[in-house]
Amino acid sequence: MSGNDPWDTIRTLAALFDEHGTAQGLTSEEQWTIQVLKLSEEVGEAAQAVIGARATNPRKGRSHGWEHVQEEVADTVITGMVSLARMRPDDAPEFLASVLARKSARFLSGEGDEPAVTSR
Repeated sequence: MSGNDPWDTIRTLAALFDEHGTAQGLTSEEQWTIQVLKLSEEVGEAAQAVIGARATNPRKGRSHGWEHVQEEVADTVITGMVSLARMRPDDAPEFLASVLARKSARFLSGEGDEPAVTSR
């Protein structure tokens, strides 16, 4: 693993999870399905942290801080990258870069609608 390229770590994690799934007798598509479900779980944890940071659950009050929300969002990004690397082991970084360029073009070109919400 390299400390410089996050994709090195992502590929290592993907290979580890692939080995585990294969040892369980799961097909590639079954492993991908479970990985995407894991991604959904991480998004839910980020949402739960936002609810806690905003103290919108009267039973729990302020149960999380914004740093916890940020960590959960990072977990979601990592899980998404691992998902992509498991489904596209040969070209995940290039594929992500291509999709990012295509999907962000309308916002970055100055053409099209302005984003409804700006993010930091």
